[in-house]
Order: sequence, then C-alpha cells, then structure tokens
Amino acid sequence: MARYTGPVCRLCRRESMKLYLKGDRCFSDKCAYERRSYAPGQHGQRRGKLSDYGIQLREKQKIKRIYGLQEKQFKSYFKEADRQKGVTGTNFLILLERRLDNTVFRLGFANSRSQARQLVRHGHFLVNGRKVNIPSYLLRPGDVIAVREKSRQVGVINEALEALPRRGLMPWLELDKDKYQGVFRTLPTREEIPMPVQEHLVVEFYSK
Repeated sequence: MARYTGPVCRLCRRESMKLYLKGDRCFSDKCAYERRSYAPGQHGQRRGKLSDYGIQLREKQKIKRIYGLQEKQFKSYFKEADRQKGVTGTNFLILLERRLDNTVFRLGFANSRSQARQLVRHGHFLVNGRKVNIPSYLLRPGDVIAVREKSRQVGVINEALEALPRRGLMPWLELDKDKYQGVFRTLPTREEIPMPVQEHLVVEFYSK
C-alpha cells in the first residue's frame, strides 16, 4: 500500500495543529510547528476563510494523517462504523483505536504510529501468544499484546518505553513494563480518547 513519505512536519503545519507524527521530536524545541505554525507553501501565511466543505475536508485529512491511513482504508473504517449501532463518529474513532499499530504506540512500545507500524510489520509483537504482523489487526477486549522475547533488546522499543510517562497510558489499556506486555482491557469511550478532533464533521463529509 502506498504511504506518504514526504516531510511529516508539513502535515502538522497544514492542519494547524501538532499531530505528533515524529515522536519525541514533537515535544522538543526542534518541532517545526512550534517555529512555523502557519501552512507550508508560498501563500501559507495568507490562508483565506474555509467553506463548510473545506472545514469538513480538513477534519477528515487531520484524522487520516494522525492514524497514518490512506483514503481507501480510511473510508472502509467509516463504512464499518456506519453499519454499527450507536454514534457513527464515536464508533469510527474506536475502530481506529483498536488497530494493533495504534495500540502498540499507545502502550509505549513505539514513539509514533509510523514507528509502531514498522515494528509490527517486522514481527516484533505477539497477540495472545501468536505472532501478528498486520498493523490493521483489530484488537478485542482481553487481548494481550506482548513484545517477542527476541525483540526485548531492540533499542527503539526500550527508548519508547522510557518516554511513555510524557504521553501517559490510556485508561482502557494495562501495561506491565517488566514483562513487556499490555492488555487491551475494554473498548474506550469517546471521553477517554484524547483526540482534539470533531469526528461529526467526517460523518457530514461522507454523508454528502
């Protein structure tokens, strides 16, 4: 699947907020958004007022870039959320949070979702004792995510664990740092997902 491989700091500047795509760098004074908080490009500092469609589009792009998805996959999650009972926008965010790469990041085994995706693809993690190398694997309550025995000396994993207190652990997850494993305890509520996004705008965008 194609992935965006350009400078990710431009994405934060384009969405006018920190998307935390570069891990620890986003918390330092090297953060590009802190230095240039306007949109990239020649006319970045002269952005006009957005239309209703433009506002909805920007919100969709923001969520898509936070989770590192392409349009086709992103839309398939929305369709699945729309089929489920309950609030479509909330269901949508819960589906994204259930992804294995996102959970690896949330547990502190990686500094960013892109790094977590790469670690998962390289087979560093077990789910319920079985190796899973599919980043989009959807976890269920009670699933145990563990770093493989051979992978516990990987530098980036240990560095990320040391930096976890800066981000904090989500309330629907449980972590045992000594055993290099965590538990997906329960499905999160919307209030527990610390995402500064307005998911209802995505629902409106796809409902046209």
